[in-house]
Amino acid sequence: MIRKHFAAGLRAVAIFEAIKGVLVLIVGFGLVSLLHNDAQHAVEKLIEHLHLNVAGHFRSIFADTLEQLTNMRLGLLSTAALSYATVRAIEAYGLWHERPWAEWFAALSGAVYIPFEIMKLQRHVTWLGIALLAANVAIIAFMLMLRFHALRARRAAAKGTDFFPPRK
Repeated sequence: MIRKHFAAGLRAVAIFEAIKGVLVLIVGFGLVSLLHNDAQHAVEKLIEHLHLNVAGHFRSIFADTLEQLTNMRLGLLSTAALSYATVRAIEAYGLWHERPWAEWFAALSGAVYIPFEIMKLQRHVTWLGIALLAANVAIIAFMLMLRFHALRARRAAAKGTDFFPPRK
């Protein structure tokens, strides 16, 4: 069966999606840890750890951000991070187990990011931005190829023909 040839690709995409979810989950836990704590102190420790100029530009960026981060906003951001990580985990599970719905979902969720990635590249071109766009397009193309391959195989089976002719 042709799908066996692509199982490694599906597993690679599943791992990639799982890693994205775990990274966002870590950020979410970091946000939760700031709830009801002295966020100003946490930022000062971060600035000290990174050896940044405390009187410089980074301190004002962090201070401005902290003024806007209320406990409610931190809670909402951490809930959004948990939701995103859950969706990525479900997608990774489906891809790992070669579920058709997960392939469609991966193609659709990847396509959602394309306009934003292009807009970001229009403002400032970076190698990372180009690599992310290329990886996203490759994943979308791979998922669509799998789904259309499956569709063609089902149609061939319904007609009673062999989708994969014997090799000579």
